[in-house]
Amino acid sequence: MSKSVMLLGTASSVGKSTLAAAFCRYFKNKALKVAPFKALNISLNSYVTKDGLEMGRAQVVQAEACEIEPEAWMNPVLLKPSGNMTTQVIVNGKVKCNIESYKYKELNKELKEIVKETFYKISKEYDVIVLEGSGSCAEINLKDSDIANMSMARDSDSPVILVADIDRGGVFASVVGTIMLLDEEDRRRVKGVIINKFRGKIDLFKPAMRQLEDIIKIPVLGVMPYFQLDIEDEDSVTERLNNRDIKKLDIVVIKLPYMSNFTDFNALARLNGVSIRYVDNRRDIGNPHLLIIPGSKNTIEDLREIKKNGIFNEIVNLKNKGTLIFGICGGYQMLGNLIEDKLGIEGKETFENGFGFLNIKTIFNRNKITKQSEGKIISNKIPEFNDIKVVGYEIHNGISNLDENAIPFIKLNNGEIAGTTNKESTVFGTYIHGIFDDSKFVNIFIKYLLKVNKIEDIDQDKLSYKQYKMKQFDELSKILQSNIDMKK
Repeated sequence: MSKSVMLLGTASSVGKSTLAAAFCRYFKNKALKVAPFKALNISLNSYVTKDGLEMGRAQVVQAEACEIEPEAWMNPVLLKPSGNMTTQVIVNGKVKCNIESYKYKELNKELKEIVKETFYKISKEYDVIVLEGSGSCAEINLKDSDIANMSMARDSDSPVILVADIDRGGVFASVVGTIMLLDEEDRRRVKGVIINKFRGKIDLFKPAMRQLEDIIKIPVLGVMPYFQLDIEDEDSVTERLNNRDIKKLDIVVIKLPYMSNFTDFNALARLNGVSIRYVDNRRDIGNPHLLIIPGSKNTIEDLREIKKNGIFNEIVNLKNKGTLIFGICGGYQMLGNLIEDKLGIEGKETFENGFGFLNIKTIFNRNKITKQSEGKIISNKIPEFNDIKVVGYEIHNGISNLDENAIPFIKLNNGEIAGTTNKESTVFGTYIHGIFDDSKFVNIFIKYLLKVNKIEDIDQDKLSYKQYKMKQFDELSKILQSNIDMKK
């Protein structure tokens, strides 16, 4: 069996995912064959593997740090809250069921066995496996149903590093409290503590570290500083959603209540002179050069919400003024004429009229589409777009039928139409997540945005997005080595 190490947290959002990516990169740079593993994810931010299986994006990022292909076994259980107190349960990449959230415990025993079997199946194939927990590892009310934390540490026989976030305050109480709430067997499994997101002078903090060690009798392995690197975040608790800066090219993403795959826009945010603002209030939209409606786990409910809060009408006004609008997946469906859910896939049987900007009608079906897609842009009005290759992945239940006046924008290699535009070429929609990750497409798209908005050209980083990410991972590994006692 592989050697393994597990990162558990004193709470949610303490930085486990980023630290796990750091350890993955560190071991990869030591020429070890390393892979990530997280038993259970609760997230609307997902990815589709080459074989059409769905997984949480946190382990995709960690797999990228290992420079290996993301595989669904890295995240065997993914829970996607769908609204109306329901949750979609995805097991080893496939939808198992949609259940009422409070009935989740009924599946617990079966899921535990699946997770254990999945880990054992792959554990002999790697030198090191970096495991990550979920939320707090000391939720005493959830102890019996625990899958992702100490239960997984025991099943994988992994030593545990406890991660605590000092930036939110109360770090000593959170560490001591967590340790004290663990059973004696689990307490012995904790071999070290990492204090994360520290903003001060480390020399002034060292006496406090020794005091903490005296109390918990467990070594503090080091203190990770608060740093600014462009490492993809696990879910929408991320700070990047709070950006309010407006740069030369201003892009607004509508922050839907059930927004999914917000990481579709990370590649845009890294570009020089480009700002990405996530907005959930119509007064904050302003006059962007591009407005994006992202994916959604509950498209009809999100469409109704933006009608209620005034964002819908604001988008109509912007469209009438000539602002470019782009929709991805659920956002694409909203831009059409009608969304119909006769089967109650996202809740009750219902339908809702869309913006009517694109000549499509979406009907929800029972079978979820999850696949990687490749195709090209077909555009008579924008010559620079024509025949440009696009790649990405699709995750959706709805099928969008094209009306007779629909104008195709993206045609897949298998002949399917995966995106349309309007006759003015000011509104675009597609089912393809990750479309902006391709450097050639995004560079041409940004040049078109600049041209339409009469903005002078912006010097761009010559690195591809993949090269850029590898550079970020190497910087992350250096920060880890500089601040954590790696020998220990």
